[in-house]
Amino acid sequence: DLQEIPPEVAKQARVLYFNYPNNPTAAVAPRSFFEEVVAFAHRYELILVHDLCYAELAFDGYRPTSLLQIPGAKDLAVEFHTLSKTYNMAGWRVGFVVGNRQIIQSLRTLKTNLDYGIFGALQKAAETALALPESYLQQVQERYRRRRDYLISRLAELGWQIEPPRATMYLWIPTPRAADGTPEGSTEFALRVLESTGVVVTPGNAFGEGGEGYVRISLIADCERLGQAIDRWAEAGIRYC
Repeated sequence: DLQEIPPEVAKQARVLYFNYPNNPTAAVAPRSFFEEVVAFAHRYELILVHDLCYAELAFDGYRPTSLLQIPGAKDLAVEFHTLSKTYNMAGWRVGFVVGNRQIIQSLRTLKTNLDYGIFGALQKAAETALALPESYLQQVQERYRRRRDYLISRLAELGWQIEPPRATMYLWIPTPRAADGTPEGSTEFALRVLESTGVVVTPGNAFGEGGEGYVRISLIADCERLGQAIDRWAEAGIRYC
């Protein structure tokens, strides 16, 4: 909420960094928000940096907004992309940045003092990945959509009613409630699940206070593997109540 930023803080700021579709929350933002951010950056003379790592991992007809689609953004903004998500190249650290020429030149100056580029074979692999046809991207989207829908349906059998996220590869679920409605702590629930089923979920509070009362589940495993995890939950009596 940009209205929550005090003007005296905005005047001292130099860079505004944001990320939608968001990691870790899977939240998405409408184009109108991007327009608001660009206007805010012009008002306070900020550099905008947008991380669009989930540009292609969107479902149900939703298409994430690129910051550079917004008029005036190229005057003060850059956008980062990665091959880690869409092309399953996590850990290879291959990505690229597009946008304002002066900002990219400054980044280039910084990086020449920090590193010397990446292994040539990885660059060739990235080149090959980017040359894949549009049908490949559709297959990736369908793979994660199928896993998302499958896991949501299986969790429903145990009492969870989850709204399908429109992008990313994560599912957030609330922790069970006590009789008085108090949610079980994120860490406590994650440990209970681990100890009773051997299944690892990430406690939401690992990402900040706002994540308390939730855990995050990754969709990187196939449906069969996800099903095994839920079967263990059912056997151990892990349910939402």
